[in-house]
Amino acid sequence: MTEQPQHRAAAEVIRFPGADLDHDGPDAPPAEPLPGADEQPPRAEVVGPLVEAELVDEQAEAAEAPPVDAPDRGDWLAELAERARTARPIVPAYLATGAERARLARFLAAYSAHVAAYHATRTPWYLVKLLGRSPRGTGRLVVRWWHWVADAESKPLRLQAVARGDTSGYLMLKREHDRIVRPRRYASAVLGLAVLLGAVVAAGAVPTWAVWVGVGVLLSALGAAGGRKDAPLIGRAVLAPQVTKLDSDTVLRALGSLGIAEVTKALGPKGAGIAFVAPIVQDGPGWRAEVDLPYGVTALDVIERRDKLASGLRRPLGCVWPEPVNEEHPGRLVVWVGQQALNAQPPVSWPLAKSGTADLFTPVPFGADVRGRPVEVCLMFESVLIGAKPRMGKTFALRVLLLAAALDPGAELRTFELKGTGDCRPLAKVSHDYGSGADEDTIGRCLSSLRSAHRELDTRAATISRIAEADPARCPENKVTPELAGAGLGLHPLVIAIDECQELFGHSDKDTAKEAARLAEAIIKRGPAMGVILLLATQRPDANSLPTGVSANVGIRFCLRVMGQTENDMVLGTSAYRNGVRATMFTGKDKGIGYLDGVADDPQIVRTAYIDAPAAERIADRARAVRAAAGTLTGYAAGNAPEVEDTSTLLDHLLAVWPGDAEAVWSVRLVAALAEYRPETYGPWQEIADERERATQLANALSPFKVRTKQIKQDGVNKRGVEREAVEKAAGR
Repeated sequence: MTEQPQHRAAAEVIRFPGADLDHDGPDAPPAEPLPGADEQPPRAEVVGPLVEAELVDEQAEAAEAPPVDAPDRGDWLAELAERARTARPIVPAYLATGAERARLARFLAAYSAHVAAYHATRTPWYLVKLLGRSPRGTGRLVVRWWHWVADAESKPLRLQAVARGDTSGYLMLKREHDRIVRPRRYASAVLGLAVLLGAVVAAGAVPTWAVWVGVGVLLSALGAAGGRKDAPLIGRAVLAPQVTKLDSDTVLRALGSLGIAEVTKALGPKGAGIAFVAPIVQDGPGWRAEVDLPYGVTALDVIERRDKLASGLRRPLGCVWPEPVNEEHPGRLVVWVGQQALNAQPPVSWPLAKSGTADLFTPVPFGADVRGRPVEVCLMFESVLIGAKPRMGKTFALRVLLLAAALDPGAELRTFELKGTGDCRPLAKVSHDYGSGADEDTIGRCLSSLRSAHRELDTRAATISRIAEADPARCPENKVTPELAGAGLGLHPLVIAIDECQELFGHSDKDTAKEAARLAEAIIKRGPAMGVILLLATQRPDANSLPTGVSANVGIRFCLRVMGQTENDMVLGTSAYRNGVRATMFTGKDKGIGYLDGVADDPQIVRTAYIDAPAAERIADRARAVRAAAGTLTGYAAGNAPEVEDTSTLLDHLLAVWPGDAEAVWSVRLVAALAEYRPETYGPWQEIADERERATQLANALSPFKVRTKQIKQDGVNKRGVEREAVEKAAGR
């Protein structure tokens, strides 16, 4: 057996730090065994070289861990920038803009005129009331005069002196009384005599009317002296509003009534409360409150409880409009409370209703927001989609934009109202192309107009490209400019409006619907930069009647009341409902009121200007006169209806001339029928002398449609012909 090497002599015992560390040494006393221990634990042995080590205090390491929150270094520049961003305006909101000042001036003028007219019409009644009160006033003045002359205020003192038996005091008061009363009696007598003599002299010296005026003034003065506090002479021209000013207690009470757990907790005895970001201020015809909701609560949580919020504020639903502040954080909420419900306010007047023209390169008036501020829409370089359930003001909103376009003499209008009720008939006076109804002829003309506009895109693109290459300064952004639009280059604004567009996009002919969707999508994508503007309006905003490619690319959207989330998002865009932009919250009385998106930074609630049919006729007449002076009346408006593009094919023509219910017809007979049906197209075919060549001509023409001719035996004779089933299959019927 091999002997193992011995290393024990080279080993050294290392004592670990412990309770007996200080007792290790030659003079150390022997260690006492622990109670209950039979023997000492074995000491560790080191069988290798000694390695230096460091004892680590884990508690000290934990205490020296870096702090989680960075120290506050006091970034005063950032703080100043934030203060500047949130600084309150120096000028109040109702005086900040010219439009607001004009609105305030109009309000004050109208209010003053109303008060003046109210009292002017009641002035005769005021005079009658004064005459009726003059006896009471006379009695009051006589009593007051007598009390003054008789020094009635000192009588109680004299009576008290008599009651006390104070002779000296009474005599003193009596002498003082006589001293005061005597000159007052003389003065009254002299004044009365002077007034009497003056009246007698005036009666004979002045005209009779002046006497009666004097008598009337005297009686009016006596009547004024005879008034009563509980029956004022002049009534109030304007009743005091019952709407109280919005305050913080009312807002907090309303928020607490919503049933949101975190809000209720924050408003509780131990809650942190709800912070108001800015003071509650008057903003237009209402008040504006801005708050930070509790952590975890979003503005959308409040918006979807708008009816409960209105109940908590004790205001009509049409007065309460909560809005998110998207540029801050989801918990920032603005509550605007109007003095009057939006749907109960007078209709919004249109600034261009009586005078003026429009320029589509600048914003045109459209309506007003909930605070009464004007809202304008710039149609150039945009497309517009308007959606709503029936009878909510969709066509009226479209008509406002069309009338604005009509007042721009350089714009070309193509108007199609596919409902057939003539809501857009006034625009026929100024439209290059016009159609009304859901019949096949109107649908065909509308589709033809879309084809024409689509072809014009290429022409306009080539013109813009050529100008930009030759003179970049003239076309700096490679799109239409006002100068190019008026230069006679065919780059004028082209406005195509289709009301009830679901009749076109949801047409029973799938090919027609598919082509219309393709053309509309191309115009929406490419047209705005070239001055081609497409306006669409529908009362059925769903996937079948509003193609996704169309709804997804529209720039400006206006959604009045709809019934569900799907319809809401089809008009306002995907996730609009989830983001709190919900046209479902409007009621049946909110006609003409909807969400407008694509004009301002955030969607806004807008009430469109109200233009009824007679007013639309007058505006259209004025627009026609402006266009006639400018020489821009064309097409339908000038009495020359544009030709409808013929998109029918040989298959359609064959089916049109097909003889009855015949299953198959010889080619030569079909050629003869086609030549008679459309001689300008098929006449040359019939002039071919050889029957076989005529049949071959038809066969060659049918080849692109994958329709083959075959031998057909009729009356014992075989000739090449066509089967009806093959033609119908190729035509998709």
